[in-house]
Amino acid sequence: MATQPALPKVAELWRFPVKSMGGCRVDRVAVDARGVHADRLWAVRDVDKGVTASARRIPALLGCTARYLAEPDEQAGPGRVPPVAVTFPDGRELTSDDPVIHTALSELVGRQVRLTALPPVGDTSAHRMKVSDSLDNYRPEQVRKDFGLADGEPLPDTSVFATKDIITLARYSTPPGTFVDLAPLHLMSTASLRNLTGGTLDVRRFRPNVLVDIVDDERLFPESNWVAGQLSIGSAMLRVTIPTIRCVVPTRPQPGIELDKTITRALAERTDRFLGVYIDVLTPGVLSVGDEVHVRSADPPTALQRAATNATRSATRAAQWLLEQTVMRVR
Repeated sequence: MATQPALPKVAELWRFPVKSMGGCRVDRVAVDARGVHADRLWAVRDVDKGVTASARRIPALLGCTARYLAEPDEQAGPGRVPPVAVTFPDGRELTSDDPVIHTALSELVGRQVRLTALPPVGDTSAHRMKVSDSLDNYRPEQVRKDFGLADGEPLPDTSVFATKDIITLARYSTPPGTFVDLAPLHLMSTASLRNLTGGTLDVRRFRPNVLVDIVDDERLFPESNWVAGQLSIGSAMLRVTIPTIRCVVPTRPQPGIELDKTITRALAERTDRFLGVYIDVLTPGVLSVGDEVHVRSADPPTALQRAATNATRSATRAAQWLLEQTVMRVR
């Protein structure tokens, strides 16, 4: 009798108290529509630009790690943010209620910044961008820096994004009500870490919330085949939405991790710059290390669904082409 392949299992769970800083491994987490409970309830605010800072533009943030002073209670969330401690590259630890932390962060990154708590739902003050800053994000030299692209390399394919996501990213530095880049949850597999460059990469480079161990799968990047499907993990039900597009952050140095620009080249050549998947939470629940991952693949799309998907992607590609020919054209 043939043996059944082993089910994928949760190998690691991560929570990041502060956006773009190192996070903490945890044994179990509650997840809901906002993602991992108490994930990214803090961020660093670029005072001069008036936007939420990210490690794409301010890589020095990756030199810090953050932890909560106590385990966040069930009420922690937007507008009710528990205090954190930030460890700096020189070993100093400052807490969020110490006003010195703003000066220390500003000195670290070389510009005026402030540690900022996630405001209540409905308050978009920490998310809005000026039109000039939004347009600046589409400058060709900035896009190439963000994705580690050489001159002449094609831009990443953004047709996987929903129109509403593109509009959100154009108006806000992060989606209102959260400090995540786009989706509530981010999942990767150990297979992807092994196969991208041929040597196991440190998971901290990619900053997923969930790392799944997959051994009995011949596909190099198996989670990419889960898009549009559902996952049952612990007591939660999840939906895999789109593959995760990769910027330059995985190449950046962090404590114990060196600069590695070869990752950008590997992503371009092997995965079209995608690795890992974004996830929405359908049914809130609890995930624990060791939980089995039950995958329900998406039903084959109907002809009407295929047509709608193709139309949406064509519209997105057309919008990207228009940006390249206008806003992003080198002058």
